[in-house]
Amino acid sequence: MSLADILEPLQRPLFTLLDTPVAWTEVLGFGSGALCVWLVARQHVANWPVGIANNLFFVLLFAQAGLYADAGLQIVFIVLAAYGWRTWTHGGGPGSAEALPVRRTTRAEGAWLAAAGTVGILALTLLLDRATDSTVPFWDALTTGLSLMATYGQCRKRLESWWLWIAADVVYVPLYAHKGLYLTSLLYLGFMALCVLGLRGWSRDLAAARRPLEAAA
Repeated sequence: MSLADILEPLQRPLFTLLDTPVAWTEVLGFGSGALCVWLVARQHVANWPVGIANNLFFVLLFAQAGLYADAGLQIVFIVLAAYGWRTWTHGGGPGSAEALPVRRTTRAEGAWLAAAGTVGILALTLLLDRATDSTVPFWDALTTGLSLMATYGQCRKRLESWWLWIAADVVYVPLYAHKGLYLTSLLYLGFMALCVLGLRGWSRDLAAARRPLEAAA
């Protein structure tokens, strides 16, 4: 039995939405994705294994839809999830057992991240346009770049990562609808709402952490 035979049942339609078949991969991606973002907003470390499962479902879904950058992005997400899992549980320092605190992105960190993201988006746009049959090379590359920057910030618990996720979701919602992935488009609309809640929650935690320092000063 080949890998294709094993994965074939996941790619079968489960129901139809707006005259478009919705496969098991999209349904499972919907559920695991929503759970993952909810756990991130609550700073629960279980978001990382749940997120890895979500990435695996979306590899299949996006490859089928011709969103090759997004499919490849899921592999990168799995690698970053392993890194994020470690930093969240060990505070990002060697031998540390403390949880990683919420922090703001420094100017230097923001500058190199923006530069790397811009170069990556332009390079990926050219690659998708010339080497694949993608019909949306720029938008696929843009969401990929924003998502990678946001994931890095999430791994380091940078508050601004939520703004990057919100920006990515603003593009993801119409992009997935354009590709006929209506359930996933709806999922990312829900992600946007959860990102706003996550931003508010992390902002409160950051403010609470600063109060003792300000009082001591």
